Amino acid sequence: KGRTIGIYPETKHPTYFRSIGLGLEAPLVKALKAAGWDKADSPVFIQSFELQNLKDMRAMIDVPLVFLYDEPGMRPYDFVVANDKRTYADLTKPEELKAIAAFAKGIGPWKRLIVGENPDKTLKAAGADVSLCASNPLSTQDDVAASLVKHDRIPVYAIKGEDNETYYKHINAVLDARPMMTMDDGADLVSTIHSERTDLIKNIIGGTEETTTGVIRLRSMAEKKVLKFPVVAVNDADTKHFFDNRYGTGQSTMDGIIRATNRLVAGTYFVVAGYGWCGRGLAMRAQGMGAKVIVTEIDPLKALEAVMDGYQVMPMAEAAKIGDFFCTVTGDINVIRAEHFKVMKDGAIVANSGHFNVELDLPALEEMSKKKRIIREFVEEYTLPTGRRVNVLGEGRLVNLAAAEGHPSSVMDMSFANQALSAEFMVKNGKALKKTVYTVPKEIDAEIARLKLEAMGIKIDKLTKEQEEYLASWEMGT
Repeated sequence: KGRTIGIYPETKHPTYFRSIGLGLEAPLVKALKAAGWDKADSPVFIQSFELQNLKDMRAMIDVPLVFLYDEPGMRPYDFVVANDKRTYADLTKPEELKAIAAFAKGIGPWKRLIVGENPDKTLKAAGADVSLCASNPLSTQDDVAASLVKHDRIPVYAIKGEDNETYYKHINAVLDARPMMTMDDGADLVSTIHSERTDLIKNIIGGTEETTTGVIRLRSMAEKKVLKFPVVAVNDADTKHFFDNRYGTGQSTMDGIIRATNRLVAGTYFVVAGYGWCGRGLAMRAQGMGAKVIVTEIDPLKALEAVMDGYQVMPMAEAAKIGDFFCTVTGDINVIRAEHFKVMKDGAIVANSGHFNVELDLPALEEMSKKKRIIREFVEEYTLPTGRRVNVLGEGRLVNLAAAEGHPSSVMDMSFANQALSAEFMVKNGKALKKTVYTVPKEIDAEIARLKLEAMGIKIDKLTKEQEEYLASWEMGT
């Protein structure tokens, strides 16, 4: 964006580029190739605040590049990981740059280099050894899991469609790494630690939790005084639930339902169970596709809001007789039960997008059905004694992950920014925190919103000094 990149191939010293931002990766790679750096003896140093920029560049060119991942405001002491070999360097000292150049020449491109003021804190905050498992038996994309193992050397214990026994075996495989921090999605990891792997607790600084369901479980643990380390409720951040839950869940749930069924939504009755942020998003998207949306709720305030938003509101017992599509997004158990399945239309489609399949009483449906068969991928048809058929999507698990690909990356970026910055917050403050559930610090939430707007190229107004003074005063009235 207005900056010219110049490279001098005759130089005998490593070339150093700082703050390479979005949009400059391709021009820089082109210039590097033109300058013959793929045949150079010394590596090129590229420093950026955006780790993804470095990964994008690494995919574009295969030359000796030393990637310097920088975090704003930190001092220039660097923790270095290269082919699992570790060293430290001070970028302000030319002789240390030369030493790194010689080291890099011998072992090839660096895996990653993270900047921080303290090597140990840096390792935990931004260069941790990571192990990964699924948060749901049907949520894994096997090609993504394989890529993480092959290209990023991250151990992944997950297989799409794994049974419950394998799912928990994989959770325990991750815990065998003896983590110092957990990053959970539904709290299965944390609950397993507290019930089966209590020997790990003494080494755990804290954790983060992504989902509404997980936060509910963790708050219950905290209230009962059984939670043994602090956890940040990422789900409670405004930049998470206002966007991920509403726009992400709304779109990806409709995507999963349509992929699984190939049914037309327009003109149908679409029943949304629960009018939290996920329910709001799903109702909005279903209505946008032409459905007549019915909302079921147990909270008078949320039910009133749904009415004011233009939806029909009624008990599930009434909605069950009318609906063509049903989707639960409550975080509670047995929202759709035997008495509801019994009165559904022939061919009714039932799905869940509320994390756990317990929102649907599937054992009751199984018991009351005379036949069950798979009629297409992710669609199980249950035939009732009356001959009416009920179709359950994705085994009642998260339909947006079971039958589709989950949320778009352009909304998950804010959720993952909350996760990363909350993990850093936990590393820096965990020892001083109580064993309870914390919200994401407001300054982190506000900074993520600012960065998201900046990434979208959107500018907003700022308060004038006069406006700031007015809002901080009480003297001026009518």
